[in-house]
Amino acid sequence: MTVPHDPREPFDLLLKGGRVVDPAAGIDAVRDIAIGDGRIAAVAPDISPADAREVVEVGGRLVLPGLIDTHGHIYQHVTGRFGLNADLVGVRSGVTTVVDQGGPSCMTLPGYRHHVAESSATRCLAFLSAYLVGGLEGHLYSQLYSPDGVDVAATVASARANPDLVRGIKAHAEIGGFARWGIRVIELAADIAHRAELPLYVHFGQLWGLPESGNNGEDADTIIERVIPLLDEGDVLAHPFTRHPGGFVNREGQVHTVIRAALDRGLKVDVGHGSHFSYRLARTALGAGVIPDTLGADMHGYNTHVPAPPGTPEEHPDDENHPFLGQARFSLVQAMSSMLALGLTLNEVVPMVTTNPARMLGLQDELGSLAPGRIADVTVLDDERGAFLLRDNEGTEVATDRLLRPAFCLRAGERFDADSPLLPTPEPVPA
Repeated sequence: MTVPHDPREPFDLLLKGGRVVDPAAGIDAVRDIAIGDGRIAAVAPDISPADAREVVEVGGRLVLPGLIDTHGHIYQHVTGRFGLNADLVGVRSGVTTVVDQGGPSCMTLPGYRHHVAESSATRCLAFLSAYLVGGLEGHLYSQLYSPDGVDVAATVASARANPDLVRGIKAHAEIGGFARWGIRVIELAADIAHRAELPLYVHFGQLWGLPESGNNGEDADTIIERVIPLLDEGDVLAHPFTRHPGGFVNREGQVHTVIRAALDRGLKVDVGHGSHFSYRLARTALGAGVIPDTLGADMHGYNTHVPAPPGTPEEHPDDENHPFLGQARFSLVQAMSSMLALGLTLNEVVPMVTTNPARMLGLQDELGSLAPGRIADVTVLDDERGAFLLRDNEGTEVATDRLLRPAFCLRAGERFDADSPLLPTPEPVPA
């Protein structure tokens, strides 16, 4: 139950003079935001500083509902070097909610609850893995992900028993898996999601290498056309801009014709930036009218370098078993800058990290808005202008005159500065 702020008491905090962009409330204007008892107390054009115990001037900055990262990998330690620390990805990067995509399974979800969700300042949710092993070592061991490694009844039971954490199901539709087992794993995953009445989030684009026997007659370009008929309204197609075979763009450089029909019947699209992201293919997909609904960062220990504390050795130095380190660094906010650089407007991008993911999670009455009475999850961004260089993992460089950077966030009214060592450093355009 929401407890109204006592008007006789001063607000705990006043964020003054920022550009507030709250799509759920239809606000894009300079506003003040008052926080009291960990909740949004008031949003108004001018709130007196005398009414607050603490005032933070945010003029010239963007003030948004707390950002939601729909594609995280934060089951630290249990998923080996794959899992990142939740708060480094979350509140210390300006993100108040992170959804782990497929790290925990029905067997390991209790550990995720205790060691991640309950011990982190960031709100941590999950799309439960369709596979019993979850995301161990980032799905490197393909032999663990056959149909024999799926237990439909156990996974449905786990999802139903943990609705506060489990907001969907995660599976992979890619050529390595199809060459080994055909479409059966995806059929089982869709059955889990349907029975649990949760969205299914499907990875597209090659993940596992082909088996020694080759592709066994499978064609990466047919996978998406065969999987989409299994999906329902609200299910999520991930990695629309992947540089790998089996994504939205076929080998002829055209967006699959089934995509438009899928979007028209209510399927959703999540960027799932990560190592997959390609500016080249993003331009192709956007040009065909594929506008993502949500914008997961897809940071993990294989594509994000985690600096060791001073005086200690690197936990996972670059080696042949750590294949993605050293590639382009990114974050959820940097992914927002990528969308702006591709020609989308701020008012198209902000819903991808606020209202749309809240709806995807079935939490639109709790997250994604700065409406008075809501939990005070707030993200404050610097909106920098200049000449910056963005780079994807194909080596494509994009020059942009606008770069968003996290300044700080409030999680239930508590302030966290954006000091994560995972955040990328702005790269200026060479003179």
